[in-house]
Amino acid sequence: MCLLWAAAPSVGASRRARWRRRPWQAELMPAANSHSENGRAIGLWGAVSIGVGGMVGGGIFAVLGEAMALSHGATPAAFLVGGVIALLTAVAYAKLSVAYPSQGGTVAFIDAAFGSNLLSGSLNLMLWLSYLVTIALYATAFASYAGTFFGRHHGVLLEHGLISFAIILPTVVNLVSAALVSRSETLVVAIKVVLLAIVIVFSASHVSVARLAPGHWGDPLSVISAGMIIFVAYEGFELIANSAEDIRQPARNLPRAFLIAVASVVLLYVLIAVIAVGTVPEAQVMAVRDYVLAVAAEPALGRVGFVLVALAALLATLSAINATLYGNARLGYVLARDGVLPSRFDVERHGLPLTGVLATAALSLVLANVIDLTDIAIIGSASFLLVFALVNAAACRLAEPIQGPRWLHALGGVLCVAALVVLIGHTWRSNPAGVAVFAGFVLISALFEFVYGRSVRGHFLKRRY
Repeated sequence: MCLLWAAAPSVGASRRARWRRRPWQAELMPAANSHSENGRAIGLWGAVSIGVGGMVGGGIFAVLGEAMALSHGATPAAFLVGGVIALLTAVAYAKLSVAYPSQGGTVAFIDAAFGSNLLSGSLNLMLWLSYLVTIALYATAFASYAGTFFGRHHGVLLEHGLISFAIILPTVVNLVSAALVSRSETLVVAIKVVLLAIVIVFSASHVSVARLAPGHWGDPLSVISAGMIIFVAYEGFELIANSAEDIRQPARNLPRAFLIAVASVVLLYVLIAVIAVGTVPEAQVMAVRDYVLAVAAEPALGRVGFVLVALAALLATLSAINATLYGNARLGYVLARDGVLPSRFDVERHGLPLTGVLATAALSLVLANVIDLTDIAIIGSASFLLVFALVNAAACRLAEPIQGPRWLHALGGVLCVAALVVLIGHTWRSNPAGVAVFAGFVLISALFEFVYGRSVRGHFLKRRY
C-alpha cells in the first residue's frame, strides 16, 4: 500500500531539510545528562511495567503451542534460548537509551550509528512493518481463544470474523479515545501477570516431570528453531527506550529496568512452558496448540482455569493490539515527518495520527486474515531478530561513546544473526512459504527505501555519521 503513495516533487527539498534536522542526529556524544530531572514522571518500576507489558501481550498465548509442537519436552529450554538473546539485546538497548534518550528509540539508535542511508532507512521501515505482523499475531491469538467460547471446532468464517473484530475494535478505540486504554495499561499488565501466576502456582503439583525428560526432547536444531519461532514473544522490551526521556535517573534506572523486565519475563515464560509441557499430553498438543495455555490450566483448576486463561488471553491481546496500533501509528508519523514514509502519514487530527492508525489497521487486517499463524510467528520473529541484530551492531559501533562492552554487543549481534539463519534454514525445509513472505518484507523495505529515499531525501548523497 505504501508503494501507491508518491510524494509530490515540490515537497522534496523541504523534507530533505527536515530529515537533516533529526534531533537524535544532532551529535554523537552521549546526551543522557542533557535532560533535566524536572518533568520526568517514570520511575524504575514504571519503566519495568512498560517492558513487561510490552512483552507479556499476545505473544505467549499465540506461540506457546507452536514451540511445544516443535521442541516437545524441551519447550522451557527453547524459551530460555530466546531469552538469552533478548537479555543480550536488552543490554545494548540500555546503553544506547542512556546515551541517546529519544522517543525515536530503535529508529534513533540505528540512525545514530549508521547515518541516513539505504541500510538505516530500510531497517526503519522494516521495524514499522514488523509491528504490523505483531498486531496480526495478537489478532490471531485473540480469535483462537475467543473461538473456544463458541465451541472448540468453530468454522472458518467465525475465525476470520473474530480476527477482524480484534483489530477493528481497538482501531475504533484509538479513533475515539486512545487514552482510555493507555491510562489503564498498568492495571491490565498486573491482571495478566497475576492470572498467569495463579495458573503456575496451582498447576505446579499437576506437572508430570517425566514429560520434561530429555527423552521427550526434540533434536537440538529443533529446540533452537522453536526458541527462534517464539522470539516474537520477547518483542516489547524495546518500548522502554521510547520512554527514556521521561525516566528519572536514567543512567541508573534504564539499565535496571531493561534487565529486570527481560529477566522476569524469561522466568515467567520458562515456568509457563514447564506447566504446559507437564500437564498437556503430547498427543493432544497439535489439536489444541492455538489455545494450549488454557488447556494447561484445566488439570488443576478445571473449566474455571480454562476460562480464566482464555479471558486473560482476550484481555492481553486486545490491550496489546490497542497499544501496538497506536504506537505503530505514532512511529509511522515520526518516520513520515522525517521522510521514511510518504507525507500522507505526516497528518494529525486532534493529536491523533489518523492516516497512520487507519493504514496500520488496514494492513494488519490483510496480514491476519491471509497469512497462517505459524507464518505470522516466523515472520515476526525473523523481523525482530534482524532489527535487533542491527541494534547490537549499532551498540558495538558506538561502544566508546555509550561506554558499552563492545565484545558483549558483538556477541549479541552474532547470536541474533545466527538465530535468524537457523530460523530461516529450518523454516525453508518445513514451510518455504513463510521464508518467501519474510523475504518479501525485506525486499519491499529495501526497494521502497531505494526509490523513495533517493527521490525525497537523497540519502546516497549524504555522508555517514
